[in-house]
Amino acid sequence: KMRDFFCTINLDQEEVFRTQVVEKSLSPYFGEEFYFEIPRTFQWLSFYIYDKSVLQKDLRIGKVSIKKDDLCNYTGKENWFMLQPVDSNSEVQGKVHLELKLNELITDNGSVCQQLVVQIKECHGLPLINGQNCDPYATVSLVGPSRNDQKKTKVKKKTSNPQFNETFYFEVTRSSSYTKKSQFQVEEEDIEKLEVRVDLWNNGNLVQDVFLGEIKVPVKVLRNDSFQAWYLLQPRENGNKSSKTDDLGSLRLNICYTEDCVLPSEYYASLRNLLLKSSDVQPISASAAYILSEVCRDKYDAVLPLVRLLLHHHKLVPFVAAVAELDLKDTQEANTVFRGNSLATRCVDEMMKIVGKHYLKVTLKPVIDEICESPKPCEIDPIKLREGDNVEINMENLRYYVDKVFREIVRSSISCPTLMCDVFYSLRHLAAKRFPNDPHVQYSAVSSFVFLRFFAVAVVSPHTFHLRPHHPDAQTSRTLTLISKAIQTLGSWGSLTKSKLSSFKETFMCEFFKAFQEEKFTESVKKFLDDVSSTESKEPSGLSEPVHLKEGEMYKRAQGRTRIGKKNFKKRWFCLTSREFTYHKQQDKEPIFTIPIKNILAVEKLDESSFNKKNMFQVLHGEKPLYIQANNCVEASEWIEALCRVTRCNQKRLSFYHPSAFLNGNWLCCKATIENTVGCARCTADVPADTQIEIDGDRETERIYSLFTINMSKLQKLEEACGSIAVYQGPRKEPDDYSNFTIEDSVATFHTLKQIIDIVEKLNESHEKYRKKRSSSAKYGSEENPIVGKVS
Repeated sequence: KMRDFFCTINLDQEEVFRTQVVEKSLSPYFGEEFYFEIPRTFQWLSFYIYDKSVLQKDLRIGKVSIKKDDLCNYTGKENWFMLQPVDSNSEVQGKVHLELKLNELITDNGSVCQQLVVQIKECHGLPLINGQNCDPYATVSLVGPSRNDQKKTKVKKKTSNPQFNETFYFEVTRSSSYTKKSQFQVEEEDIEKLEVRVDLWNNGNLVQDVFLGEIKVPVKVLRNDSFQAWYLLQPRENGNKSSKTDDLGSLRLNICYTEDCVLPSEYYASLRNLLLKSSDVQPISASAAYILSEVCRDKYDAVLPLVRLLLHHHKLVPFVAAVAELDLKDTQEANTVFRGNSLATRCVDEMMKIVGKHYLKVTLKPVIDEICESPKPCEIDPIKLREGDNVEINMENLRYYVDKVFREIVRSSISCPTLMCDVFYSLRHLAAKRFPNDPHVQYSAVSSFVFLRFFAVAVVSPHTFHLRPHHPDAQTSRTLTLISKAIQTLGSWGSLTKSKLSSFKETFMCEFFKAFQEEKFTESVKKFLDDVSSTESKEPSGLSEPVHLKEGEMYKRAQGRTRIGKKNFKKRWFCLTSREFTYHKQQDKEPIFTIPIKNILAVEKLDESSFNKKNMFQVLHGEKPLYIQANNCVEASEWIEALCRVTRCNQKRLSFYHPSAFLNGNWLCCKATIENTVGCARCTADVPADTQIEIDGDRETERIYSLFTINMSKLQKLEEACGSIAVYQGPRKEPDDYSNFTIEDSVATFHTLKQIIDIVEKLNESHEKYRKKRSSSAKYGSEENPIVGKVS
């Protein structure tokens, strides 16, 4: 039987993303990408496959769970994972804080016995049950081959972080007469076989209690000592085993996981400065930034942090110009300008993705929405036509869409970000200088990026550029592919001449393009390319109209009282622009509440204890705080960061705030009874200042340091090669060790390499000191490997 499937991505058991539903299939293809920062510690990254049900609860078919420590084994490559059955006894998360002690007691008659003291202090990060905080309690047992003494804590209501602070006493050995031969007499069983077991449960009231996890500690490890530690909850021993032998199928995933220990900013000063002066180094191939791209196996690994760092410090344009000039030296024909995957083209691609998000949204989103929501048949390939299709009607539909997309693009130059214009200006003049006898090359140099690598790619993959929430269906995807092909060709300068039509691979596309041979299309492209590669002062639309930053559905606490006098939470659609923060009853409806950005005083997390709800934050403005609950930890973190970023320069920002709510006449955090009293905790200020570009310079520099560390052997080989060239007076092509490296100036390259290696070694020492400090503060019993810094 065919089913309707969707897949969720979970941190432990908290769902952070879900895919679209793929209908009527047993081999669903999702084709969706999710990139996110992980804002908290976690044990497992899990993927659940669901069978969508209309009338009943969605059925969980199976899961793939990957331990955090194992993620590095799968990063950067596709893997098939067998789906495992979903067993409630294996669905655990969270940790428990215990203090264990083994006491020796001497009774009045001189006999000796042993007593075990177990204090269960608190738990952290227990799962939500049906979307709500649980009612947890713990059972504490002393278990052996012939005994099972069990005691139970009180139930804590509506919390995922219960504070128990209860102590339990267990007799480990029975009292016996003291003898010189043996101080401890164990009558019933050997202490080696005893263990302490702590089980966490959710109190089900009228239904069955739900198992939340357990930990086991052998009594023998205590050795008459006291231990206090956090323990990660574990599934039951048989939790991952199942009596089912059915093959549940498999899931194909491509995971890219990086975990960086980001040190304080001053540690990166030397590396950051070396990278930022790259564009001034002569030749550019001797610069630290260029060397980074040379030693990384995949240039993309180097390009992403490099572009972000250079963007953050306003150094990208001169660097792109320098590497583009080097690229052009190896280009022999004008019609192949910037068509390869060089460092220059990769840098421009990444820059356009980062700074062109809003530009794409205002230019293409309305027409992409129309194509996806009211699709018309557009297939014009005779081989792919279905029975009953009319090729003339399809061609007319395709022409309508292509004409509309093309018109939106060529009218959009006023919206093109200034940074993109500056880069295009440099590329245009460099290409004209390299091929002075070709009048068209100055246009093809720009069109190869803006049409081929930007608009055409966004049309064919709208979900990747956040123009659509999901991957389009097969028919719409084919329509978008045909439109993308057409846009690429229309944007290629000179491709609309009759001589060029013969170069089409598909004859049906050749026929289709006869309709676009009017001179007005060529002139429109020329004028557009002139506009977007001009450095003349212009007012980008991002400044004259509000920049759309983020939107989505969340819950907000009612700011007034309801008719029955009780405050409640309601689902609302939230929208953040560069001018205001609003919420609406539904998407595309008029706002029912608006906060101008200039009026926001602070944006901070809200303690879970305030309303016994997770993932809450508060927006402080002129009136009462607006309390909001996001759907998961990733979403909450993204909203807080976006709001902080856009309000950081507000003149009236607060320095202190209340981390909890004002309820029943006092602040829960500091117990102050005056509602407008000054906050009791210092506000968070460590957020990026740039409104449109989310970049953490230290994080990117740490990533680059990691790449240099991984490729240290290549750096050393390159250093040896430069030394060899310098000694033998000029380039030598015989050795294979460095034939793949670009070495224009061996002395300058050697000098930069020496600086890189010295800086990396110093940073290695700093990281090692930090690791030792962290490991020395770890407590016995903790199996947790905390995330330090920022993790993606």
